[in-house]
Amino acid sequence: MTVAQAVVEYLSKQYTVDSIGGVEYRERLIPGTFGIFGHGNVAGVGQALKQYQQLDPAIMPYYQGRNEQAQAHQAVGYARHTRRRQTFAISTSIGPGSSNLLTGAALATTNRLPVLLLPSDTFATRAADPVLQQLEQPYAYDITVNDAFRPLSKFFDRVSRPEQLFSAFHHGLRVLTDPAETGAVTISLPQDVQAEAFDVPAEFLAEREWRIRRPDADDDDIARAAEAIRSAKRPLIIAGGGVLYAYANEELAKFVELTGIPVGNTQAGVGVLPWDHKFSLGAIGSTGTTAANAIAAEADLIIGIGTRYEDFTTASRTAFQNPDVKFININVAAIDAYKHGATLPIVADARKALVKLNQALGGYRVGADLEQKIAAEKKRWDATVDEAFDTRSTPLPAQNEIIGATSRAMDPADVVICAAGSLPGDLHKMWRVRDPFGYHVEYAYSCMGYEIPGGLGVKRAAMAEAVNGGTQRDVVVMVGDGSYLMMHTELVTAVAERIKLIVVLIQNHGYASIGSLSESLGSQRFGTQYRALNEEQHSFDEGDTLPVDLALNAESLGVKVIRVEPGEKVIAELEQAIRDAKAAPERGGPILIHVESDPLLDAPSSESWWDVPVSQVSELGSTQQAYQAYTSHKARQRKLLG
Repeated sequence: MTVAQAVVEYLSKQYTVDSIGGVEYRERLIPGTFGIFGHGNVAGVGQALKQYQQLDPAIMPYYQGRNEQAQAHQAVGYARHTRRRQTFAISTSIGPGSSNLLTGAALATTNRLPVLLLPSDTFATRAADPVLQQLEQPYAYDITVNDAFRPLSKFFDRVSRPEQLFSAFHHGLRVLTDPAETGAVTISLPQDVQAEAFDVPAEFLAEREWRIRRPDADDDDIARAAEAIRSAKRPLIIAGGGVLYAYANEELAKFVELTGIPVGNTQAGVGVLPWDHKFSLGAIGSTGTTAANAIAAEADLIIGIGTRYEDFTTASRTAFQNPDVKFININVAAIDAYKHGATLPIVADARKALVKLNQALGGYRVGADLEQKIAAEKKRWDATVDEAFDTRSTPLPAQNEIIGATSRAMDPADVVICAAGSLPGDLHKMWRVRDPFGYHVEYAYSCMGYEIPGGLGVKRAAMAEAVNGGTQRDVVVMVGDGSYLMMHTELVTAVAERIKLIVVLIQNHGYASIGSLSESLGSQRFGTQYRALNEEQHSFDEGDTLPVDLALNAESLGVKVIRVEPGEKVIAELEQAIRDAKAAPERGGPILIHVESDPLLDAPSSESWWDVPVSQVSELGSTQQAYQAYTSHKARQRKLLG
């Protein structure tokens, strides 16, 4: 076989095996391969995929894409919805085809989500050196573009000889299926090696199972954690994505109902509890609810479960103001369990640790005063969101109203997708999630352009879920015009495969999020509006609005478009448009709903802070004023050694 043929057949035989509460799951690890072909992979992986397609299309289904980065985003979205049990492989040509994957690799690794990257490389033999698109460095001639993947990947290898295939993929898939280590796995395949024939051992091509490791918590750690919890007066749980990946949401619900300890969630942790659960305070931190942040400010014990403690989560280390605050961190990854000098790091699977804590804490419950404050703060925030959703701004609605309309029109099991801009923060604090799978906002890397391809990956996983007898879900992507322009190419992929992806495109003629941030930092929304160039001042801030019609752009790609016009009925018409899109045939192709918004109407405040440095000296009065506010917030920042 050729190396590429061996790779394709090998990947078709790999399975993940998982056990949750005594129930066994066995699923194909790599259900398909994406590829954009060029001279690096057309005669290697491309030939192998074509050969197996003719022998049996089920061996390794091939999927097209329009951009290599977007293909990685699709794989990440799929992996997120399948709770890291499955992902896609991605083959690229050499040079720009490979380097287009770099952002996707960084996003996957930052989010702790698996993706298998197979970028082609220059000739291992150097027989035709240098080849087209080869990077040459005079100080190290063995460096290629693909070496840029090393710091972005959780595993990197280059197969320079066919025999290296065995160890490269064995160790690569070990990392890919490891909950503590997973991320981008990059195996570089030189173009000549891909086409080289060699004898492949039968055992390499046999079916292999990769059991997802779910380490149990140490009994001594649980005993110390239980003692710390019993001693706490104001405990608070911060639940992250690790709760969902461990299928621990039911155990978490038991834990909070047993103890009365409230829960604030990170972006990745939205869905650990329904929004209206008695002890769910919603989002925490810089984009959090006032309820979660009020409880956090007084908390004397933080129980972090499955969170990586991003600066948005800790409000840049200003969220926790109790001078005696301590940390218990439960995480499958030691790097996260030990953050902030945790008093009690517990390196374990979230569900297994919660099972033991539930057993150890029988009879414990927080004081009535904390429960009363939880109820009062939750009621205050719910009223704030109700007001934001029910306001009717005309002729252009606020983004809050658009979020409210979208939420009302979607079914409980549907999934909302977002990634970058002002939308993620507003969704985090206001979205009323009703299903553990109902929310996916990529905010570890917050990558503009992720929304449509990531949403398409989630939709692929949701379709497979439904085919296998699972829940029927619509997937709704919410995206601003800035992110849409970054990467809307995968709409064509959805058209080609007749996939019903619903996209709510919010047109505000610029970068609303950075515009607001710029204003708060004294930079007067510089460079954040889509305007015609004022040549005299060389400014894009005050010219005419650009005559860009993104709805027409989507129509030109073959997408069905529903335009919601500005006016008094815009919110009612938006709700109806989403319901109409949901009622469309499942294999009828993507539907885009175009609505304009007023970017100057902000969401309710989180009563929190995010550390973005302000110029210490400036000729601008706005910057001088912003620096005074910055130093005031900075004074509240803590080391958070627990």
